[in-house]
Amino acid sequence: MGRGRVELKRIENKVNRQVTFAKRRNGLLKKAFELSVLCDAEVALIIFSNRGKLFEFSSSSSIEKTLERYQRCSSGSLDMNQPQMETQKSYHEYLKLKSKVEVLQRSQRNLLGEDLEHFGMKELEQLESQMDSSLKKVRSTKTQYMLDQISALQNKEDMLLETNKSLRSKLEEIDAALQLMWEAREQNVPYRSPQCNSELQIGENRCKCWNLGRTRKWLRVRVDALNFKLRSKLFRNS
Repeated sequence: MGRGRVELKRIENKVNRQVTFAKRRNGLLKKAFELSVLCDAEVALIIFSNRGKLFEFSSSSSIEKTLERYQRCSSGSLDMNQPQMETQKSYHEYLKLKSKVEVLQRSQRNLLGEDLEHFGMKELEQLESQMDSSLKKVRSTKTQYMLDQISALQNKEDMLLETNKSLRSKLEEIDAALQLMWEAREQNVPYRSPQCNSELQIGENRCKCWNLGRTRKWLRVRVDALNFKLRSKLFRNS
């Protein structure tokens, strides 16, 4: 009568467990040896008992050489699979980006009023609300830009007015100085500026009079130009 099928579970009896371990270990070592001889295969077998005792078999000169060969083959397999894994990862990233681009393109067409046939009332209302919000943001940005431009123009206008005021003051001073010079010349009395040395000659006064005339003319041109700029800016702002 044949042996019954053994149930695969832990043997609770300690003695029976040790006997079974010894028998099966020897059978496994025998099978490993037969496999290496019959098939000319390199076989390595490592067994640890429940007490930590080591049993091993190697068909080569040492089990360490077989383990080194195994490690080289394992690392080589990982290196060969690495490019394939990178390719798959890149392809998945490409699919994600492609999907995002398609969503953005579809959203852009919807904002332009295209491809709305499949939209329901709720989706159309959401799109309308989104467009209203975007339009408000654009108008707000435009208004702020115009306010900034007006503020900058007002600052420039204030600067031009201040410059015009300064030039007019200088022009009035030169007019007064020229008037005194001409009156002194008509009366044949040498004119002396308060800041001049008393040893200056009449010829020097004439030279100064000529220089003051040129300066006065240049200042008038500057004042006219500034007035023209102010009028132009005020006209554009109005």
